[in-house]
Amino acid sequence: MAEGSGNGNGWDDPQARASAVEAARERDQRLAEQRRALPDQPGVYLFRNAKSTVIYVGKAKSIKKRVASHFSNPSTQMGRDLLPMIDRIESLVVSTEAEALLAEQNFIKQYKPRFNIRLRDDKSYPYIGISLDEDFPRVYFTRERHRRERAYFGPYSNAKRVRETLDLLGKIFLFRSCDGPTPGRRSGSPCLDYYIKRCEAPCVDYVTKEHYRTSIDGVIDFLSGRYRAIEAAIEANMKDAAAEQRFEDAARERNRLRSIRSLLERQRVTNASGGTLDAIAIAVEGNDANAQVFQIRDGVLSDRQGFYLDNQAGDDLPAVAEAFLLQYYGSSLMIPPLLVVQREVGEAAQTIAAALAERRGGPVELRAAERGDKRRILELAERNARLALDQERLRSERRRQQRVDALEGLQAALGLDAIPLRLECFDISHVGGTHTVASMVVFEAGAPKKADYRRFTLREGVEGVPDDFASMEEVLSRRLAQYERQHDRSPFDDGYDASFASLPNVVVIDGGKGQLSAGMRVLDGFRRRGVTIVSLAKRIEEVFVPGREAPIVLPHDTPELQLLQRIRDEAHRFAIGHHRIRRDRAMTTSVLDSLPGVGPARKRALLKHFGSPEAFLAATREELEAVPGLPGKVARDLYVQINKTGH
Repeated sequence: MAEGSGNGNGWDDPQARASAVEAARERDQRLAEQRRALPDQPGVYLFRNAKSTVIYVGKAKSIKKRVASHFSNPSTQMGRDLLPMIDRIESLVVSTEAEALLAEQNFIKQYKPRFNIRLRDDKSYPYIGISLDEDFPRVYFTRERHRRERAYFGPYSNAKRVRETLDLLGKIFLFRSCDGPTPGRRSGSPCLDYYIKRCEAPCVDYVTKEHYRTSIDGVIDFLSGRYRAIEAAIEANMKDAAAEQRFEDAARERNRLRSIRSLLERQRVTNASGGTLDAIAIAVEGNDANAQVFQIRDGVLSDRQGFYLDNQAGDDLPAVAEAFLLQYYGSSLMIPPLLVVQREVGEAAQTIAAALAERRGGPVELRAAERGDKRRILELAERNARLALDQERLRSERRRQQRVDALEGLQAALGLDAIPLRLECFDISHVGGTHTVASMVVFEAGAPKKADYRRFTLREGVEGVPDDFASMEEVLSRRLAQYERQHDRSPFDDGYDASFASLPNVVVIDGGKGQLSAGMRVLDGFRRRGVTIVSLAKRIEEVFVPGREAPIVLPHDTPELQLLQRIRDEAHRFAIGHHRIRRDRAMTTSVLDSLPGVGPARKRALLKHFGSPEAFLAATREELEAVPGLPGKVARDLYVQINKTGH
């Protein structure tokens, strides 16, 4: 097994080693020339690697001096990790430091460089959307923010709290919960929401557009933190209803007012004159950071957001705070006039304020709080940031120990000489032998390494005739062939693939004895290099190993079996996803392309509306006529054509 623990990159070959040294020398000369040509002006610089991927974006008053400072201090964490990867330097000159900040953040958002400070999972943060482009707007949960004619609030860090907020807003402001641009159901009668006082039934004209829009304005005021305006409006409605002896309406407005006041009193953290501000605190430890945002609106703690940040370069608190403030408020619709920050933000505060003021369209002040309520709130945010970081570190340590236990258990169960650091699992997916694909999933140190996942479209076999053994043989033989092509290549070669060039310690095949035998026939090259081949059968989770008649049956609560199950299930998921893409593409080509009146735009609209070709083919005439932007005649013709052709 000691043989299999190597990286398989071919550096024992003197010729490959000499080639790499020469490539590194040429790179250093090229970078030196590029650094001399950099401008001594404010702007942004980009570091690219040999594959032209942007790995770091920086901004500076002087691009030339800032880039030189990176290369003059190679002993830092960034110097050790980043500098050897730089292959090309690009720059962009701007007029001011504030412009450089904004340009830097735009590049970070576009390229997502590995060594820049970034919000984790920044694609998935939830928003509250309001469809102002519709006659009766909806208020809904979304993870997208791209339609200009709609209002969005966020980003929020907790999806559960967003849904709870929507539920509360629905009780107070009575907006519709039905989907689609127009309210209502096909039955033409109000739904249950109307009868339980959760909607005013715009679907049957029980409420005018103007009155409904007043409720939506209330939602916008609430999400914007204008609580006193909401209280005043509801109280005025209550008094007007009472004066006109509409006592039921007055009671409803009274209950709404009580709900609002009860909520606000529980969350009030300053006096009513506390104003509108955000208190932002950052905690940094090594490559991890946490930011806490306490949003104060009219003296009320309207929300608290917590975000984890990746800090691969190991930057200090001022640099992390600067990056977070620009990223967070770059996607936030609401930038308050006052941001209370930690004293460590220091000199960068003025430049950040200028950049945010440009986005807000009004003045923004960043300042440290010295005393009073603002200082108390900031200290609370600091404690929460530190606590969140400590909890994350404990969770990471617990996950790391669980992975170590699983790998050590797998080593003992399989009788390996060393801990199996790299596991690769292969799975086949098809339906009746059609669109057969395979997946290769990689776990390193017990965790998924998604950058090394690979998909295969199988070439051999007869379409429509399933043969899992032959398919497994083909994909494993292709994996071995890729390794033999890649492992002698230099990482600087254009065609170099790090995943295929790596030698696995254990290959896991999804299946039983038959699949294992198919793998053994073609993986002799791996076995000679010390790679262990096993298969995992689904029925009772038996582990088959070569040369052993009886399978290994591991207890279901052991971490080593759970690790094998995780990688097997991940390979299955990855293969099915690829299979569905191929199948849907084939169905789309064979069905939608042959239909009258369906061009590329309508094809996209139909797939977006129905979600899949299967749902489109099963649609009724009424469902086709309800597709936005699809003329009624075309919808009826499509329905006739689908049913006539027997699809």
